[in-house]
Amino acid sequence: MQTRNVLLIIVDGWRGDCLGALGHPCLKTPNLDRLATEGTVFRRHYAQASPCAPARASLLTGRYQMTHRVVQAGTPWPAQLGGLPQELSAAGYDPAFIGYASAVPDPRVTSTKDPRFRKQGHAVMDGFDTVLTKDPGFEPFLDYLEAQGYARPARAFDVWRPRDVAGGQFTAAPSTIAREHSDTAWFMGAGLDYLRAQAGRPWFLHLGTWRPHPPFIAPAPYHALYPADSVPLPARMATPQAEAGQHPLHAYYLSRVRQQDFFENGTGLASEMALEEIAALRSVYFGLLTEIDDHLGCVFDYLRETGQWETTLVVFTSDHGEMLGDHYLLGKSTYFDPAYHIPLIIRDPLVQAGGRGGRTVDHFTESVDILPTILDWLSRPLSRAYDGRSLLPFCHGDMPTDWRDAAHFEYDFRDVVTQDPQRTLGVPMDSCSLSVIRDDEFKYVHFAALPPLLFDMRADPHEMVDLAADPAYRDVLLRYAQRLLSWRMRHADRTLTAMAASPAGLIDRGLPQGDPSPSDATRRLTA
Repeated sequence: MQTRNVLLIIVDGWRGDCLGALGHPCLKTPNLDRLATEGTVFRRHYAQASPCAPARASLLTGRYQMTHRVVQAGTPWPAQLGGLPQELSAAGYDPAFIGYASAVPDPRVTSTKDPRFRKQGHAVMDGFDTVLTKDPGFEPFLDYLEAQGYARPARAFDVWRPRDVAGGQFTAAPSTIAREHSDTAWFMGAGLDYLRAQAGRPWFLHLGTWRPHPPFIAPAPYHALYPADSVPLPARMATPQAEAGQHPLHAYYLSRVRQQDFFENGTGLASEMALEEIAALRSVYFGLLTEIDDHLGCVFDYLRETGQWETTLVVFTSDHGEMLGDHYLLGKSTYFDPAYHIPLIIRDPLVQAGGRGGRTVDHFTESVDILPTILDWLSRPLSRAYDGRSLLPFCHGDMPTDWRDAAHFEYDFRDVVTQDPQRTLGVPMDSCSLSVIRDDEFKYVHFAALPPLLFDMRADPHEMVDLAADPAYRDVLLRYAQRLLSWRMRHADRTLTAMAASPAGLIDRGLPQGDPSPSDATRRLTA
């Protein structure tokens, strides 16, 4: 059997529209663009949840949030879920982890004195072999910087703070850390070191970066690559007050999201930022993306130089998106598309060998599809417990049968620690949730205890006008509510539901979702 390696690249908070290969008006991502010409770009790919921990739980377990129930940062991950590292171990791999983690162990099978509970949701998912991760206080990175001659700050995040910058307004000043010592360089350097040490053995590497996660500050020269007057401006109404009238949850975040959570000298609310400040912030964000792209180019070049490029499945994606000032918001705490629309590029070397790269897929795909895709490429069976399906047929120019016609995602806005959303919105903790179905025509947002939302995605792609209370759209609202309910019923846990006891013993009618056998791509790989 041919050697098979997998490089899974997961960055943090990369918007789905931010790729040169998709025609971004100013952003340069030449290495990812080249990857796209050799692989497949999924134009309408969506995270299943937000923020980081729920999003990564869906990606790494192949399950929707309503199944894994990781509802916020710090929520324990149920031990019985398993997921990608367990599947890889069963396939004979030692799955390596480099990057940013968001897991918490299950207290039902782990002592509550386990030190991982003090990591505030920054432990690595069980089953991975941890090579390098940041920890909540970034202590390993600060150790590295101290060894390079940098002074260790009393407050970890001050390590990025530009010198001689007054507070109160966003600045595009560069980080005090040189480009060769940035956290992105640190993570990517560890990835190259890991690959060099494999000596021809089959490998799986989760290679992650913390960026473009805030604080939005980039090392020189990335801080100044994109003039603020060249970046696209945010989509938003005339005033924050007009935005707040759309929905109580939106009003809540407009009054809560703080500038200081996104840049170190910020004061006041994100909703108070002028267009000029948002443009400057976006220019730095784009610089952080280009920095990642440059480092990925080094990783890709190493695989080419060592002959591993033609035996390695490369998957590039993000955990969730970023609002970047759209609707006066920063971050991902919302129901709007930019917080969930994420990039996905898959390079299957078999596709490139056949001269069939450079595809763009416009069908809706979801982060739960990543795990099934990797298992398919490794000729592993797909359990009925998983909610996603393999994307390899798309990569090879085929259309899978009965493919979904909409994207779905969820958001749980409870705060177990402060309980502020519950008190302010008057919503019980277990009702602080929303579910979304979004297709070509409409987007329906269902709340457990707040009014619903309905957007016409063709006439109103930026989600400015809520039609849920318009009598003319009553039938549309009902139709999408029924579709959303059917989706939830269809994806209730079904791990054992195709099995039954009988006089002849246990009967198992379970088949993988979609095609009942490995894809043609897998058959060609293992032939």
